[in-house]
Amino acid sequence: MRGPAILPPVQPGRRPLRGRRSGRERFDDLALGIVTELDGRWQHRLGLVEYAVEDTPLVPDDWDVPTVPLSSLVRGTGARPTRLVLFRRPIELRCETREDLEALVLTVVVEQLAELLGIDAEDVDPRYSAE
Repeated sequence: MRGPAILPPVQPGRRPLRGRRSGRERFDDLALGIVTELDGRWQHRLGLVEYAVEDTPLVPDDWDVPTVPLSSLVRGTGARPTRLVLFRRPIELRCETREDLEALVLTVVVEQLAELLGIDAEDVDPRYSAE
């Protein structure tokens, strides 16, 4: 490891220096960018939707499906908003490059929003590809 082990103190009026960003932070930024764009485009039809990223899904012991879910969509009821959760690790494990990751996050979010809106995924975002 090169460089100081401890970053210098933050100077008044300046932003703190940051070390290398973690994979979790990079994933969160990617997801936030995609969600912000799509939510802004469809807000008038979506209503209140909470978006979240969790590392992995909690699956029951008797889970007999050979794949792990990439996301979860729970429709809102009454005062509870709809909640869309992306599962970071299962998504990351299916991607080899940053471009693959961006495409898969976009695909997952678009498919969930299409389900929520009751329209085709291609209509949610023109970048969507079912391949």
